[in-house]
Amino acid sequence: MATRHALQKSLNLNLKPLILRSSSSSSSSSSSYCTVTNNNSEFRGPNTFIGSWEVPRNPKEAEKKLAQLRRDYAKQVKEVRKEYIKEMELIRIEKQRKDEQKREAIKLAQQERKILKAEQAKLRAKERQLAQKEFTDILMKERAEKLENWKMKETKREEKKKENNEFLRKQSSVWISEKELEKKIFEAMVDQVRL
Repeated sequence: MATRHALQKSLNLNLKPLILRSSSSSSSSSSSYCTVTNNNSEFRGPNTFIGSWEVPRNPKEAEKKLAQLRRDYAKQVKEVRKEYIKEMELIRIEKQRKDEQKREAIKLAQQERKILKAEQAKLRAKERQLAQKEFTDILMKERAEKLENWKMKETKREEKKKENNEFLRKQSSVWISEKELEKKIFEAMVDQVRL
């Protein structure tokens, strides 16, 4: 009875570190694993090692069984770890692919923004050119109007000058020569008209 109890205790002590190590390593990474996979994991059923120990009558046979159990358990833990590593690698690859897609989407959005900015800059430049052209057209029109107004005033001045000259020429044809002027003065003195 004492040997049976001692074997169970040694089995528990020997299996506990393996169980604790595998459970602690899986629990530390399981929180990140669960957040990454969004709880899409398939959990294994209960382990066959738990409650499988039947105490043999011979201690050597018990030792062999215990060694076999340890080897089987180590193999299963190794398999679980391999599967876990594969799953984590797949998750890492998936995350890397999603990150790459995000970066690509951000890059495309930035390129689209740059293209849009360039088009807007072109539109603004065209609007500025149109405004500048309108402004120069208005200035040219005003200058043309001023020039036309000045020319009209000049022509009016010239016409007035010509009219004055024409009037003076007509008046000058009515003027009296000097000899006749003296004669007229003399006549005016002689024939005084009473006022």
